[in-house]
Amino acid sequence: MFNSYSNYIDRRRLIASAATLGGALLFSGCGNNGAEELPTDITELSGARLSKAIKQRRIRCTEVMETYLQKIHRYNPTYNAIVSMVDDDVLMQKADEADRALERGDYWGWMHGMPHAVKDLADAKGLNSSYGSPIFANNVAETDSLPIARIRAQGAIFIGKTNAPEFGLGSNTYNAVHGTTGNAYDPALSAGGSSGGAAVVLALQLTPCADGSDMMGSLRNPAAFNNVVGFRPSQGRIPSPSLRSELFYDQLATDGPMGRDVEDTIRLMETMAGGDPGAPLSMRDPFPAFDTFVPPKRSEVRIGWMADYRGYLPTEKGVLDVCAAALNRLSDSGFIIEETMPKFDLQRLWETWLTLRHWFMSGLKPLYDDPETKSFLKPELIWEIEGGLGMSAAQISDAATSRSAWYRALNDLFEKYDILALPTAQVFPFATDIDWPSSISGKSMDTYHRWMEVVIGGTLAGLPVINLPAGFDEKGRPMGIQFMGPMGKDKEVLEFALAYEAVTDYLDKRPIPRN
Repeated sequence: MFNSYSNYIDRRRLIASAATLGGALLFSGCGNNGAEELPTDITELSGARLSKAIKQRRIRCTEVMETYLQKIHRYNPTYNAIVSMVDDDVLMQKADEADRALERGDYWGWMHGMPHAVKDLADAKGLNSSYGSPIFANNVAETDSLPIARIRAQGAIFIGKTNAPEFGLGSNTYNAVHGTTGNAYDPALSAGGSSGGAAVVLALQLTPCADGSDMMGSLRNPAAFNNVVGFRPSQGRIPSPSLRSELFYDQLATDGPMGRDVEDTIRLMETMAGGDPGAPLSMRDPFPAFDTFVPPKRSEVRIGWMADYRGYLPTEKGVLDVCAAALNRLSDSGFIIEETMPKFDLQRLWETWLTLRHWFMSGLKPLYDDPETKSFLKPELIWEIEGGLGMSAAQISDAATSRSAWYRALNDLFEKYDILALPTAQVFPFATDIDWPSSISGKSMDTYHRWMEVVIGGTLAGLPVINLPAGFDEKGRPMGIQFMGPMGKDKEVLEFALAYEAVTDYLDKRPIPRN
């Protein structure tokens, strides 16, 4: 597989042998100058630590690529997180080019030579973009989506795509093109979605970082299901305009970063963020560098815990218990936590969501109108499109008014609280052979996504929301908490996440991969 790079294979064998003697070793160039010891398994390095080691030329990009590819080929067949893989020989050549660039003093950026898999709902030039649909199974992107172009500009080497459900619909990653992605902690369970493949590659350490996107919790739910970090930024913070996109009214979905830890999430956020002339509603202020982030003083942070909205949201037994245990750790370390409730009719919020989501999905109506392409559409998408047929301007106007009222209701809470919190999901990861939970605690779900109602609040308000791991139930299934801050306060939410990470150890509990 790597015939032209046998020298690197030999070096890895030497390193593997050394591991049996020393656990961790210093790579060449470290000497005894106090440099950080690096693990024998390169894939254990966070993105930030790997970036530093590559920049300092303590580790070669070819070595990084080879090690990651070996791990991917070993475990990905079980989990199916990465799809449309680029040939190994091509990737090794690109890694060699990255090494030669460093040798001549040409540093591409903080992701120089790092392997990266792009979510299959985004375009990466030269890679297949199926969007999980048989209609686009052979579609090859001619350009990068804007956030992906920014990642490429920082030196990342694109190795393939991460799996996603068809057009991102449904928080369970399966489709007719690439199949099903299994949970990192148990491949028989759902990875969540739509950034399910992205969350799994992070948890299994198959890539250093991962990009995702979020409309109905697609950055948050899979992060919770796989015990990693997923950040939905303020609306407009990461624009992704294209000739196909509507630029003014479509304000439900956004791209965003995911990470094995908070620092990596922040660094990828800095890469992806920034205004663009092609996105008139994008935020123009530059996103701050990681070195400017300072965790807040814990005793000065007030958290409003909304739980299940006082019983409004049906929730699987154990979810609130896991979240409460995590919040108790925060309280014990000095954070101020109080139960709270927005002054808003939550059934009205759900009806607002249905209206705007149906309207948004009407953009795919040309696929519905063509009998040939309609035959390939999943039932959930057909239901969404049909929900928008005949929708009146008055209905859309009423939904926009309700959405504005919801934003104001949360703003009122931010007069008292710095952070608002909810469980990230209403259920734990479920079996992959279930398309979606039909009931929760005996209550029937009336739509394919009603079981994820807990995430729509952050989306409709356009606020920055981060999923942080909250722990595991007695079956070892992960759960997370979503913490949201005021509009535009992305830095403050991420600084809180740094403080949360400092007083919890959930991110240290990595899955044991199966093959």
